Amino acid sequence: MPEATVGVPAAVRTARRATSLVFGMHAGLFAAWTPHIPLVKERLGVGDGVLGLLLLGAPIGALLAILAAGPMIARWGSRPMMMITAAGYGGVSFLLGLAGSGVALFLALMVWGAFQSALDVAMNAQAVLVERQYDRPVMSSFHGFWSLGGFVGAGVGALTVGANVGLTVQMLVLGVLLIVVVFGVNRVLLTGDHAEEADAHAKVRTRDVLRDGRLLALGALMFAALLCEGAAADWAAIYLRDWLGTTASFAGAGYSVFAVAMFVGRGLGDRWVARYGPRLVVGGLSVLAAVVFAAGLAVAQPWAALLGFAALGLGVACAVPVVFSSAAELPERHAAQSIAAVSAIAWPGFLLGPTVIGGLSEAVTLPFALILLPVLCAAIGLGARLILRGRRVT
Repeated sequence: MPEATVGVPAAVRTARRATSLVFGMHAGLFAAWTPHIPLVKERLGVGDGVLGLLLLGAPIGALLAILAAGPMIARWGSRPMMMITAAGYGGVSFLLGLAGSGVALFLALMVWGAFQSALDVAMNAQAVLVERQYDRPVMSSFHGFWSLGGFVGAGVGALTVGANVGLTVQMLVLGVLLIVVVFGVNRVLLTGDHAEEADAHAKVRTRDVLRDGRLLALGALMFAALLCEGAAADWAAIYLRDWLGTTASFAGAGYSVFAVAMFVGRGLGDRWVARYGPRLVVGGLSVLAAVVFAAGLAVAQPWAALLGFAALGLGVACAVPVVFSSAAELPERHAAQSIAAVSAIAWPGFLLGPTVIGGLSEAVTLPFALILLPVLCAAIGLGARLILRGRRVT
């Protein structure tokens, strides 16, 4: 038996594999929808501005559901809530293809996004429960599977578009597959993370959870990381093509190297955190990203830009899993409640990233606007030093 698993019960290792599979399926279902968005835009006959407003349905639903999910998971546990939220997430996904108007699409996305975010909180709470059975960090590996699932899901979506498979059929098949997988693995997931009756009132109430300075600080770290991630997804190709004069195919490599580097960072992140501690890993990688990305902007060559986006992906790779683990360890807070709180604080960062960079590029230039990303990475490095220590928040 490998040294890393000595002393870890087989049931815990099985639960880890099952939870990793759910992480991948969660990301894959969402990513499979994205290649169909241009076709949905054409079918509805709307412009870019209206489409942008319609797509806000999913994040609005997500934000409304996140804080409600925390107390529900705290009261009943992550295992049953993973089944309930997966049933909703997979079960309503086909409605995206049936939406025949902008209002219908917005509402479908809103309901879908609500179940998506609730499942996200539940599966991260289960991941925390699994991690606590190990004598080392394992949270980054779960998010590595999430990154892998997103990559595979986007590929599946692109293939179905090319094969003229309708969105309704695709989402129905993938949604049912998600439900079957989650219900199938549910029996091997861990239990025992629901609040005891005596602790329920103190640990599950939501009215003061966002007043906790420790949660706000952790959420701010995650907000900055997700803003960088969202900005890279939307602007890497445009920067390479329009400002550095590359071909469209080469420009697509910008986000690809970012995503691959993030996957590698999350795959190795648990080992790094176990050896060097979360403060040094999150802080060191983010500072490295700040330096390399800023240098890439200064050089203004395609190869330098690719190196910069790769460094950015590596630099923010461990921030989200470390924040979730740190939040879950806060005393006098239930893990699900803390995870929901930092998610609510940080999630807008992913949504604002493309908008903020776009607004700055209109006011100045895109290369100048992208300077915000290394500035944020430097801020993550400073924040990690001040907030993270060992496996706990100072």
